Amino acid sequence: MNYLIVDKLIKNALIEDINYGDVTTDNLLLESEVSKGRFIAKESGVIAGIDVAKRVFEIVDSSIRFNIKAKDSSKVEKDDVIVELEGNSKSILKGERVALNILQRMCGIATKTNNMVDLVKDYDVKIVDTRKTLPGFRILDKYSVTAGGGYNHRLNLSDFVMIKDNHIRAVGSITEAVKRIKNKIPFTAKVEVEVENLDQLKEAVNTEVDVIMLDNMDVDTMRKAVKFVNKKFILEASGNVTENTIVDIASTGVDIISIGSLTHSVKAMDISLRFI
Repeated sequence: MNYLIVDKLIKNALIEDINYGDVTTDNLLLESEVSKGRFIAKESGVIAGIDVAKRVFEIVDSSIRFNIKAKDSSKVEKDDVIVELEGNSKSILKGERVALNILQRMCGIATKTNNMVDLVKDYDVKIVDTRKTLPGFRILDKYSVTAGGGYNHRLNLSDFVMIKDNHIRAVGSITEAVKRIKNKIPFTAKVEVEVENLDQLKEAVNTEVDVIMLDNMDVDTMRKAVKFVNKKFILEASGNVTENTIVDIASTGVDIISIGSLTHSVKAMDISLRFI
């Protein structure tokens, strides 16, 4: 994880939350007061973002002691202690909300990812994310996916070539799109193309692509696509993947299943900070 980016993200979040100070904490507590606290899981889940939460408090007050009880990728149950911390009471309270907001979101993503991975554990398939991330938080969203046992698709538009439906419509065909792009990119660059039906698939396999995305295909069509390709290309299934459909999709024999909901509509894990 790039901590230069993470520090900038944290500082922006702290500026947003603290702004000109904490009118409650600054006027209620003495500078000398010290507290101990615990981050407690209010539900079961998978941990992600512990070091990021720790960094929040380091930026607020480097003297805060942060004792990690549950590392990233570990599973916790309701009422488990995730972290113990001790330090200046004012400082802890000023960092609390930002640390929790980030940690809860990251744990939520890791937990959902882990659930999806567990559902298809009997199949040779990778669960990957998409670019449907919270703006500004992509590096943390995608890290959380890996903490949950998933894999990252491209981080941004610079990572590799992905020819989607609107690209194809803009240039006229899959064949033309691949031809144009292959003439302009390094020979080491990978090319993925999105297809919506078997006719497009048959066109794509006659081009110089590396990965073919089966976009919003039903399971029966996916099975036909897998059989037709016969392992000559990497096949990615995408579109409306849920807990109810993922096993059927995995059973078709695709190599990758990409899931936007891992990050775009995740439910934050319930975690609280309690002074003791």
